[in-house]
Amino acid sequence: MNKKNLVLVLIVFTAVIFGLILGNLLANRAHLRSKSKISNIFSGRGDNKVDELLSLINSQYVDTVDVNELTEEVVADLISKLDPHSVYIPASDLETVNSELEGSFNGIGVQFNIQNDTITIVSVISGGPSEKVGLLAGDRIVQVNDSNFTGKKINNERVMKKLRGPAKSKVKLAVKRNGTKELLKYTVTRGEIPVNSVDIAYMIEPGVGFIKVSKFAATTYSEFLNGIADLRAKGAKKYIIDLRENSGGFMDQAIQMVNEFLPQNQMIVYSEGKSYPRYEAKSDGKGSCIGLPVVVLIDEFSASASEIFSGAIQDNDRGIIIGRRSFGKGLVQQQMDMKDGSAVRLTVARYFTPSGRSIQKPYIKGDAEKYESDILNRYLHGEFDSKDSIHIADSLKYKTLKGRIVYGGGGIMPDIFVSRDTSEYSTYLNKVVNYGYLYQFAFQYTDNNRKKLNTFKSWQQLSEYLKNQAVLDEFVKFAAKKGVAPNNKDINISRGLINSQLQSYIVRNILGDTGFYPLFYRNDKTVLKALEVIKKQK
Repeated sequence: MNKKNLVLVLIVFTAVIFGLILGNLLANRAHLRSKSKISNIFSGRGDNKVDELLSLINSQYVDTVDVNELTEEVVADLISKLDPHSVYIPASDLETVNSELEGSFNGIGVQFNIQNDTITIVSVISGGPSEKVGLLAGDRIVQVNDSNFTGKKINNERVMKKLRGPAKSKVKLAVKRNGTKELLKYTVTRGEIPVNSVDIAYMIEPGVGFIKVSKFAATTYSEFLNGIADLRAKGAKKYIIDLRENSGGFMDQAIQMVNEFLPQNQMIVYSEGKSYPRYEAKSDGKGSCIGLPVVVLIDEFSASASEIFSGAIQDNDRGIIIGRRSFGKGLVQQQMDMKDGSAVRLTVARYFTPSGRSIQKPYIKGDAEKYESDILNRYLHGEFDSKDSIHIADSLKYKTLKGRIVYGGGGIMPDIFVSRDTSEYSTYLNKVVNYGYLYQFAFQYTDNNRKKLNTFKSWQQLSEYLKNQAVLDEFVKFAAKKGVAPNNKDINISRGLINSQLQSYIVRNILGDTGFYPLFYRNDKTVLKALEVIKKQK
């Protein structure tokens, strides 16, 4: 969750993961008319060379071959020869992949992590199935359906498969709770669990509302409207929309969101492809925030629908874009379901911002590895530290509604560039972040002091209390036991950042995101710039 530490190791890791995530994003939920033809090909009924070859292998090959397994590999390989965002999804993965953007899933209603090879409940969703039976934050789940479920073999995927299931189905859990010797046993009836895409909407300063959108899911627009309504009731007249690390999702949700800010009949986005008729989305003039100042935050992991939103705001001269150049995904995918329960998300069109810009960065078909390494190359080239390191050809110049110069060819360039903040970086900080020790310690500290920490009802009170505790000293001892020796020089350099992150994670364990983000963003360089800019707008 650490957004400030962009050290090389994390960049490499994040770039790879981000590429995989992007490959699974939906841009539109419609199905192509050619669905049946594609389905025929992949189900083995199409009259084509692939079918013929598989049939020959099945009937004539010297050894017995699992043709179904071979077909899966062939299909995945075929799709991998296309652009980096077309993807094949096996039937076994489809439900999990879809649930990230569908707005809900059926489960027991807990947030968990795996600590010491054991499922540890970080928080219990209010009003959810687990809260109703009495499960608590800090509980360790050690048995599922009367079988032990601990050890090195458990991982997030296995846990989710065990805990999720059809609505109204039951799962038996045995948990170990601090202060209780015996195992506590519960039967939880699974129910619908919302997946929020608006992480928080809060008053960052009097008159200024802050809304963080983590993805564009099926319910994002309705969540966004609820956030706007709540902030307006509290006196918000200006808005900061945080799309940093938002990798995209449903195109229609971004269109509806940006419509809230634009006067009537302004272009939001248009898209077209070989077999995809040109589609234009224009504002209807009925938005709730027309004329109100807005600032949008983006970074190198803002992609797809995030770029549609920020591109429309920028090209229509409707607000200020602050941060770093966005990812550069300007391709539209549609999902086509196969008869065996699998699916293909196929790129069918390109989208363009109102000025005519294609945001898609260059790619070579079939070379996903090079495409995914683009973020690392940007980092090595110095783009995160200096706007001057970015060179874009004059041929990619476009003009906004009022004649300002903007650029296409790979992401949205912000109006105001904010470099990453490296002033508190150190080797010690890199190690404890990369190994996840800040997060682990924060949870352990919360668990050991939960009774006291639960007495605080606001992040301000809790933060003030933590300031007077020896949290940093305890953390240094914790990290030393894990193998990271203290380095006083480095610790002094990173003291403020380590303290801030430890406090933020502890607050999140007690108060959730409503406490976490206001504290985590209190000294955020990009957020502070946004506040400076929006205060000057009328």
